[in-house]
Amino acid sequence: MKFIVALLAFAATVAQAQDYPTKPIRMLVPFAPGGAVDTTARVLAQAMQQRLSNWQFVIENRPGGNGFIATTAVAKAPADGYTLLMAHTGEFAVNPALFDNVPYELERDFMPITMVSDSPMLYLATASAPFNNFQELVAQAKAKPGAISFGSAGNGSINHLAGEWLAQAAGIQLLHVPYKGGAPAAAAVAAGDVHFGVMAAPGAMPHIKSGRGKVIGITTAKKSPLDPSWATPRDAGIQDLDASIWVGLFAPKGTPQAVVDRINKEVRQTLNSPEVQKRFIESAGGEAVGMTPAEFLARIKADAERYKRVVQKAGVKPG
Repeated sequence: MKFIVALLAFAATVAQAQDYPTKPIRMLVPFAPGGAVDTTARVLAQAMQQRLSNWQFVIENRPGGNGFIATTAVAKAPADGYTLLMAHTGEFAVNPALFDNVPYELERDFMPITMVSDSPMLYLATASAPFNNFQELVAQAKAKPGAISFGSAGNGSINHLAGEWLAQAAGIQLLHVPYKGGAPAAAAVAAGDVHFGVMAAPGAMPHIKSGRGKVIGITTAKKSPLDPSWATPRDAGIQDLDASIWVGLFAPKGTPQAVVDRINKEVRQTLNSPEVQKRFIESAGGEAVGMTPAEFLARIKADAERYKRVVQKAGVKPG
């Protein structure tokens, strides 16, 4: 009898996944419109709606609270596949290292579906900086410990941690200058208020094109699809540095596995399109990346451990 009940339940779940979706899917974003996470959500939603006529998405921006507002809202939402979270490295790999009381836990409250995009950040120097590459930056910093300044989007931001990670990996001391967001930090680099900054490629491009900023290198071990000539830390012999802004899709814990698998399958097929891949490079400076839920979970946990070490060694406190 128990076997029959289990078989019927399994059949019902499979049928639910085959019929899914029967109504629009809400996708919550923990940031205001226009940023990397929001852009990723909208590019993916538009591409999926074009490929799959019965899939409709409603993007809902709920910024604030270090990502806690949107993330906890999804954690408490019905686990039926109709409320999803599009989040990034900060919510699940950085926040647990920064805050003592994070109101959600990855494995307790969520089911990772897939990574959607992965983008390097840039180390962008002001045009007059006395260094042009990683090697010269490290030499300058070793000659004058603490004299080289870098700007970020704020204390505890992924940009800040990528700067601290560079200092730790290269064995140098840098002076961190926090700003209230990525745009002010990029403007400070262009104005020469700091020697360099750590920022996403879209925020850096205007200053690169104007000649007020120069690329020292990128934050990842892998080359950037936006410009393969940009140096990686490993090109300069800096091995233990690989920081990126990934964006991924999550469902509330308890969502039927068959539904999660269906979403994963359709998202990954959408991301395989050359046109979609091109749009991700152009809009966010990163790659469209699909993976299994297990692969995504493993990546998040590995990143969380690495950022925890950076935070503890640098004594970083949230802004």
